[in-house]
Amino acid sequence: MRITLLIVTVGLFISSTVSAMDYQIDPDHSTVGFKIKHLAISKVPGRFTQFSGTFSFDPTKMEASKADAKIVVQSINTENKKRDDHLRNPDFFDATKFPEMTFKSTKIVPLSAETFSAVGDLTMHGVTKPVTLNIEFGGLATDPWGNERAAFTATTKINRKDFGLVWNKTLETGSLLVGEDVEITLEVEGIKSKV
Repeated sequence: MRITLLIVTVGLFISSTVSAMDYQIDPDHSTVGFKIKHLAISKVPGRFTQFSGTFSFDPTKMEASKADAKIVVQSINTENKKRDDHLRNPDFFDATKFPEMTFKSTKIVPLSAETFSAVGDLTMHGVTKPVTLNIEFGGLATDPWGNERAAFTATTKINRKDFGLVWNKTLETGSLLVGEDVEITLEVEGIKSKV
């Protein structure tokens, strides 16, 4: 009886001390994308091409996970130079004054074996607000060079006005030139740290 109790106790101790694995985001296999309404009739897509970050993840204990990421605002790309230059200027992101966006998770809520929510602080345009990412776990794999990888798809929606991005024009119809809600989709692949 004592031996059994000892084994159970040791097992519980080991499981409680096992930490989530650390990963570095691989920008070559990840995407930071968004869509926003134009003229209230269509959605214009865009992305940020420069970003970095880390995350910790344990598929058997998702609540122990965490994430920390940075996005270079100047790297915005909607495939239109004139529009991108306007988005970088003080009417919108003011990229010179606010060169980075950051996200830092504060809470992970498991929803199923492959989905969870990541609550965290998004800082953009000098304003920090809580946001919730809805995340689907894509899986684990090892690449041909022996790197262990983990992948996720994350989505959320924010109102740009909450972050001080308020520039707009009202059309004759009363509609807005640029939508206020921004749909965000992240395709994230990370490489497990060697140490």
